[in-house]
Amino acid sequence: MNKLATANELQAKKDSGITLNAQLQAGEADDWFEQKFDEHMAKYKTSKTPSMAIVVTKGSLDWAYPPFILASSAAALGWDVHLFFTFYGLNLLKSDLDLEISPLGNPAMPMKMPFGPEWFKNINWNVPNAVSSNIPGFEKVATGLMKRTMANKGVASIEELRELSLEAGVKMIACQMTVDLFGYDLDDFVPEVADWVGAASFLPTAQEADVTLFI
Repeated sequence: MNKLATANELQAKKDSGITLNAQLQAGEADDWFEQKFDEHMAKYKTSKTPSMAIVVTKGSLDWAYPPFILASSAAALGWDVHLFFTFYGLNLLKSDLDLEISPLGNPAMPMKMPFGPEWFKNINWNVPNAVSSNIPGFEKVATGLMKRTMANKGVASIEELRELSLEAGVKMIACQMTVDLFGYDLDDFVPEVADWVGAASFLPTAQEADVTLFI
């Protein structure tokens, strides 16, 4: 019964002008199209330049390192990188950087001494908030210790990392709303700022990026 139905179906297609050869060619055309599509996508992925977009929101010394390290590293690999500085992150675009750290309320930040014997430098000095908040100038001391630790380990300064990022072609974009909100003057910032836009103008860049981060 099934053979008879198949034969009738083939005869009906033959009578309608569709040959068996044409049917086979139609099936092969689908396979050919899928193969060509896969080849085209593979070439596209190989030739496409990777991209990364980072929203930078923090303006303290410890939080300044992640965006610049990631940006400079990605740019060195040939990626297109865009940084969008908003709220306190806008401080990282100032011509004169005066960044500090705040151990207060930062439980993930034990203090380590950058000097002395190894056993002394390996101690985690977990200073309670009740103590650090009542010591005058504690944040400046902590900032100095961190800068010295970075220098001892051969880590570049924020100024150096920012310059390396700019030389590598990283696009640094300032949030115009934040500039207006905090009453900044455009002369306060480095001249290499690529653009002054709102969040709505940056979102399409973040949407199309291969990697999008919020720091």
